[in-house]
Amino acid sequence: MKALTSSPLGRALIVAFLFLTRLPMPRLPDYDPRDSGRALPLFPLVGLAIGGLLALTATALQGHLPASVVAALVVTLWVLITGGLHLDGLGDSADGWLAGGDTERTLEIMKDPRSGSAAVIIIGCLLLLKFSALSALIAHQNGWALCLAPVLSRAMALLLLLSTPYVSKQGIAENFLKYANRRHLRISVACAWIFALVLLPLPQALILMVTVTSLFAGLRALMVRRLGGTTGDTSGASIEILEAAVLIACLVSV
Repeated sequence: MKALTSSPLGRALIVAFLFLTRLPMPRLPDYDPRDSGRALPLFPLVGLAIGGLLALTATALQGHLPASVVAALVVTLWVLITGGLHLDGLGDSADGWLAGGDTERTLEIMKDPRSGSAAVIIIGCLLLLKFSALSALIAHQNGWALCLAPVLSRAMALLLLLSTPYVSKQGIAENFLKYANRRHLRISVACAWIFALVLLPLPQALILMVTVTSLFAGLRALMVRRLGGTTGDTSGASIEILEAAVLIACLVSV
């Protein structure tokens, strides 16, 4: 354990898991902001761990419970593992988009810890989409999509941070971006897509790629037009939306 907390890669991995999940991790005795920069390219790897836990859970329960019940349990576990981190960003973004006018007003509303009606509605719809897609995937024994969704969504969040100005002053991702190696981020995004190409048949992989990249481009355009860039909240929102999109795209050839 000491070797893990003393090596740069081990420390970065711990920071990545501590930030993105509520899974128990070793305690870091002396946090260094550079650990956050090293952790950022590892986000898709954390996504793979999340997806693996979800897929194992679905596989263990499949055959013992109806697909809809398994899907509900998996979605609940998904929220518990991540602590609702990205759902919070989705809700804040929804509130800002509905009530905000100009950039400053939108950012101000997004920082408000209280949740408005837009947040409740959009989070409910998102969870419903995930539940419905998972029910169908589990019924057709295609739970492997659970491994893919957290990986690709976090990889695209890295691409968002690579390609879009970060406009939140003293935002949650400030140290991650300040100390991150952009080359490592690009490699991480590429590895995530290679993983998808290996896991899926080529026609299905192409459908997934078109779906995810088109939605990503649309979300990025909305952020740039409204805010001039991205924030931690909108990055989290993109992760949630793209996770659902990956699950639905994997249904196309079911």
